[in-house]
Amino acid sequence: MAVIKPLRAIRPKEDVAHLVASVPYDVVNREEAADLVNGNDINFLRVTRSEVELPESTNPYDKSVYEKARVNFEKLINDGNLIQDSEENLYVYHLTMGDQKQAGIAATFSVDDYDNDIIKKHEKTRKVKEDDRTNHIITTEAQTGAVFLTYKGVDTVNKIVDKTMQTEPIYNFTSNDGIIHKLWVMDKTDVKTIVDEIAKVDYLYIADGHHRAASAARARAVKKQNNPNHNGKEEYNFFLAVLFPAEQLKILPYNRVIYDLKGMSESDFLEKIKLNFKVKISDLPSPKNVREICLYISGKWYLLTPNENVKKANDVGGNLDVSILQNYLLQPLLGIEDIRTDTNVDFIGGIRGTQELEKLVNSGKAKIAFSMYPVSIDDLINISDAGETMPPKSTWFEPKLRDGLVVHTI
Repeated sequence: MAVIKPLRAIRPKEDVAHLVASVPYDVVNREEAADLVNGNDINFLRVTRSEVELPESTNPYDKSVYEKARVNFEKLINDGNLIQDSEENLYVYHLTMGDQKQAGIAATFSVDDYDNDIIKKHEKTRKVKEDDRTNHIITTEAQTGAVFLTYKGVDTVNKIVDKTMQTEPIYNFTSNDGIIHKLWVMDKTDVKTIVDEIAKVDYLYIADGHHRAASAARARAVKKQNNPNHNGKEEYNFFLAVLFPAEQLKILPYNRVIYDLKGMSESDFLEKIKLNFKVKISDLPSPKNVREICLYISGKWYLLTPNENVKKANDVGGNLDVSILQNYLLQPLLGIEDIRTDTNVDFIGGIRGTQELEKLVNSGKAKIAFSMYPVSIDDLINISDAGETMPPKSTWFEPKLRDGLVVHTI
């Protein structure tokens, strides 16, 4: 039984929503974030990546960064650029990126459901990233970015969302990356139906935002410990998320680049790959089917397909292409044991295309690149249901939710 709860959102005034809304804090580095806020005093990255206003030498995890985030958040409120709704609401958030359209419900969800695996995960988290967002939540007393949840869609819920979208949205703007963002406040008469229908759903799934969810749970633990009158109904017992039907979502590949061939020449490397893969020159930079991987090296693309040495794994995740690449190439040939921490590998979101892979290799910044076939949403759900975790950097969801459109204070 999943819990969805309305919230009194803090959100931008209608006429400045396009200026406030920002890319997620974790898809840009400091330099990119600084460029995005340049000339825009109310961009929400000044809250989520507040180190851009501090000296470049400042550690991004320093206490001063979180204090600056709190000050900037309060300033947006005090200056009237952010307002708080007088009543609890559910919100419909619709995104359009080219042919891709998806509509979800922005609300809060139970930390208990997260802890008890009613909200299922498919990824491990890193402590340093958890520490960062936990400190951010506790210092600002707000969840400033939404977790991206999915579930197997429910007809009744979908019809209410569709009906809501027939009315005038409170926000309707196109961000500088060409994505159209629209937000509606749901009619009060439909809120109870949504709550009741979601309560019938067995499981929800984190599509993106594992660190945000884990940090909300850790922040709840701190707030609970410091509250002698804790009763379980406080706002910190819930976290901000947008819930989308799985059938609307699209996953892009998460590609890989390698910086060092560990003393092997490129010809030696190509020869050694043949132990576990069939290798042939390809005109295509992206695989067309599952169990295909494209390799870029020396200005050429190659198609790799697993041979008879690649055995079927006993677990669901072990049969993913990213797992096959890791277990039969990256680890045995390049000694990459943990791709979360090994500096010889980096990850390029599918939104950047294979041109970015070619650019990195052609410039000499990387030695080789791998273009992957995207994981399916069914894979994600099946792995979550099996209690397994995907290899890190397996999925890249687009379009991304904007930070700052709906904020949950705790």
